[in-house]
Amino acid sequence: METPQQIKIDPGDLLRLSVIPGIGSKKIRTLIARFKTPSNVFKASYRELLQIEGVSKLLVTNIKKFRNDDFVSRQLQLLTKNKTRILSYWDNEYPVLLKKIEDPPVILYINGEIRHNDKKSIAIVGTRNPSTYGKLVTERFARELALKDFTIVSGLARGVDTIAHNAVLSVGGNTVAVLGSGVDVIYPSENQKLSETITGSGAVISEFPMGTKPEAVYFPRRNRIIAGMCLATLVIEAGKKSGALITADRALEQGRDVFAVPGNINNPKSAGCNELIQQGAKLVRSIDDILEEFSFSTEKPKNIAEQLSHIPLSKHEEKIFNLLSNEPLHIDQISEQGGLPISQVLSVLLSLELKNLVKQMVGKNFIRAL
Repeated sequence: METPQQIKIDPGDLLRLSVIPGIGSKKIRTLIARFKTPSNVFKASYRELLQIEGVSKLLVTNIKKFRNDDFVSRQLQLLTKNKTRILSYWDNEYPVLLKKIEDPPVILYINGEIRHNDKKSIAIVGTRNPSTYGKLVTERFARELALKDFTIVSGLARGVDTIAHNAVLSVGGNTVAVLGSGVDVIYPSENQKLSETITGSGAVISEFPMGTKPEAVYFPRRNRIIAGMCLATLVIEAGKKSGALITADRALEQGRDVFAVPGNINNPKSAGCNELIQQGAKLVRSIDDILEEFSFSTEKPKNIAEQLSHIPLSKHEEKIFNLLSNEPLHIDQISEQGGLPISQVLSVLLSLELKNLVKQMVGKNFIRAL
């Protein structure tokens, strides 16, 4: 008997099958388990189809008579135009962990590539409007997990999602963006360039047909895929009604771990995370708290001295860098503590920024980027 991975699926036939009224992904998997391919489903007799558990007379009639060739033709044209392809449930590249959820999609539209290592994936999600703290924490966790060869999965939304994708790309890591629209309809539109960059070293995927515009009702379905692809979901800053909490709920329903970063109890953006921790999500302070859950190496990332060892610094650059921390420090304080005029401090800070060692925050405040 053929395993699902050995089945060769014709995209056009699968599309034709997928739009038959009343069929659903579960019945498609059941039918293909019996008839091996969508083409054979269409060729099967009324009697053969009725023998399949859960297949009604009405569904058999629809299979034999219903056709939406215009939809199929349009989808195939858009796939070619956008250099997109269909990844079916039976393909080797289909995410291994996603197959294990209750109702995995039988079709994924994909730009890019799902890599073998993507089974070692962590979802990072959170608010669309993170605080400075949320931005810094997202960058650090995404970057450090990527350096530990984790694939970071998120939803390409504004805020935490975008920061996580960019942080992974900045260290040459692998990231996957899951959309609540067609892969040819990037939302938000300002992330068009980011989506193209992601496809160069990862993938942008969706279960929604090409041309599908984003709708609020689609995002919970998107979130179940984000959670389903991953070993665990990490929530960084989320209000009580944040969509990130839906992803956390889907992860729990799928038997996956949920991690949450604690936040300021006076900040509404942290209310969701703090509540998750109160309800049993694991509080995480560093990636070691995540790694230990999966028996992966808990070797700490290189300390700052090791990271700086290959970056040449002048005497003044080293002095200014050592004054900074993860807490914002104003330019006046840096000048005073460093004993250097502001004009010289600005020059040194610019040099450190160009070396990706320092970041400028609002109000002429500076922090370390490491």
